[in-house]
Formats: sequence, structure tokens, C-alpha cells
Amino acid sequence: MSLPGPEIAALSLRREAERTAGALPALLVAAERLAATVQMGGHGRRRAGPGEEFWQYRPAHSGDAARFVDWRRSARSDTQFVRDREWQLAQSLSLWVDGSASMRFTGAPSGRGARPTKGARARLLALALAVLAVRGGERVGLSGPLAPPRPGRAQLMTLAALLGDDDPAPGPDYGTPEVAGIAAQGRAVFLSDFFGDIGAIAAALGALADRGVTGVMLQILDPAEEDFPFDGRTIFESMGGGLRHETREAADLRARYRARLAERRDRLARMAAEAGWQFSTHRTATAPEAALLWLHAALERGRG
Repeated sequence: MSLPGPEIAALSLRREAERTAGALPALLVAAERLAATVQMGGHGRRRAGPGEEFWQYRPAHSGDAARFVDWRRSARSDTQFVRDREWQLAQSLSLWVDGSASMRFTGAPSGRGARPTKGARARLLALALAVLAVRGGERVGLSGPLAPPRPGRAQLMTLAALLGDDDPAPGPDYGTPEVAGIAAQGRAVFLSDFFGDIGAIAAALGALADRGVTGVMLQILDPAEEDFPFDGRTIFESMGGGLRHETREAADLRARYRARLAERRDRLARMAAEAGWQFSTHRTATAPEAALLWLHAALERGRG
């Protein structure tokens, strides 16, 4: 039995949609699902102004110069229309996602209770934040030269390809924020465990503050790194193999370790505040929705 033309067309469209969805990077699919849990509110408000990207047509007003009139669009009606370009200053969002070896750590690598690595959670949150920014008409990209901030769906595919590598090339033990390419007066998000050189982190924040960049820092930690649930003889080794320490009584180190972690966290929070940034911590054992909501709200507060 042959199907009617409309049903054939609908079936063909469905198959094409399924093929297209199947080609989407898994990380982008997960990021869009996560982004769907966040209400946009006023995030990403678009305004007319100097820029390169077309935003909208609007009726010409008294005082608009003739060179801004789109005569082709105006010819289709009795009204003259002007092409507004999107205001791009302070509309760029740059993401730094720590790709160092330490971000590959998880304290529950397999079986029941498995949780993602710190790096996997950071990449998911970064891409979900990018989805929200693009939906709001903003330009978003990665710090550094690989993906400067751009608008649109194509940029999300680019970011997904760059962030979707679950097994990146080996890097240093600990990461240092990359600030190249972050536009002056723009905004930035740092996602890391911030276990690297704290002086380098302070220098990056200072350099960005001098350029009028505001932003947020989210420290991503595995519960084992906060709770220190180790006893007896234990060998501690950095993910990159650059550091190694053996102890016979790990429990004796617990109080000192927790004190040093709290001290570092307090220092990071102070550094962020001095630069006009905001700081928080996220545990990989908790759902990512709360972290994304905090990032979204923190960027909104920083906008004012």
C-alpha cells in the first residue's frame, strides 16, 4: 500500500531530522538539555548599535541618515526601513575551561555511584552556558585563539567539537587561566579546580580587571578532594605524574589538608572580589543544574 504524498513527506522529514540529531555531538545534546532547565529571564538582552552583525529591520525615524535605509526592504512596503546592527560592546562571553591533567580526576571511576571527571563536568557547564548565551543573542567563545566569540548555532557546533574530546592530549598537572583573546569590557567564565599556581591566577584576574573584564570563577571539585576519605598507607600522585607523596597514616593529614583547602578557597574568593568577579564551588557528585543556575545568575549580577 502506498502512502499519500503528505505522509511520505512527513516520514522523509522525520528520517532527516533523526539523521541530523544523530550527527550532533553528544556533549551538545547534553548541554542543550541542561540549558533547557534554566529560564533565560533578562540574560542576553540585545540592543541596536555599532557592530557587524545584522539584528533587525525597523521603521525609519526622523533623523536617520539616508545611508542607513535599506531600499530593497523598503520597496516592498510604503514604509522606509533601517537595518539595525547588533550592539556588540560588552556582549562577548569568553570561556576558559581548564584542560590540565588534574581535571581528569574522579574519585568514583566506575560502577555504582560513578560520577564524571572534573573536566567532563566543566565542559558540560561551559557548553550549556554557551547555549544560553547564543539563545540570548550574545557572542560566545573560548579564551585563546581557537574559537573567538561569535554568535549563532554554527559557533555552538564549533565549541562542541573543541570541548567534546573526552580524552584530551596530556597537559600539565595543573592549569593556568588563558586570557588571550578576551575582549576588553567583555565578560569571562573560568571553570577549573584552581589547584595551579595561585600567583598566575591572580595575575590573570588583575590583567582582565585592568581591561574592564568582569566574570565568574567556578571551582569544580570531586568530593574526595574535599572530604579526604583516606586512611592508612596511601600513595598520592598527581594525574600527570609530576608529584608523588606516600604516607603510612593518611588520616593524620586530613585536618591539615582540609585547612589548606579552605585557606586556598578563601584566597580565591578574595582575589575574585578584588577583581570585581564572583566565586563559588561545585562538587561533581551534585547535579549540574544548580551550578548552571549560579553561573547564569552571577553573570546577570555582573552585568549591572
